[in-house]
Amino acid sequence: MKHKPAGLRTHMLVSFGSAVFMIIPLQTAILPPNPDALSRVIQGIAAGVGFLGAGEIVRQSSQQSQQLEIHGLTSAASVWVSAGLGVAAGFGLWQLGLIGAVLTFVVLNVFKRFE
Repeated sequence: MKHKPAGLRTHMLVSFGSAVFMIIPLQTAILPPNPDALSRVIQGIAAGVGFLGAGEIVRQSSQQSQQLEIHGLTSAASVWVSAGLGVAAGFGLWQLGLIGAVLTFVVLNVFKRFE
């Protein structure tokens, strides 16, 4: 809505993708689920979304100016958090996902007024 690179659809897709990647090893593993496979999936999601956030920061900072400026850190961090919320949802930890979503909303909207 504010013409920022990481909008609502980006956050929704990152959360959904993270949840899907978590559900896959949970559904295909022999009970109980293999903890090594789950930790590798979580690590892959965190690293992949980290690259997505880095690309967002670099994209925002590529303006020609005389000073080094960094933009998009909050957007990149919120995309990274949405991946964590997706992992929680994929694991079935809906309470953690809900509390995390509310706290993220508070940080992004309420604390912005204090800056």
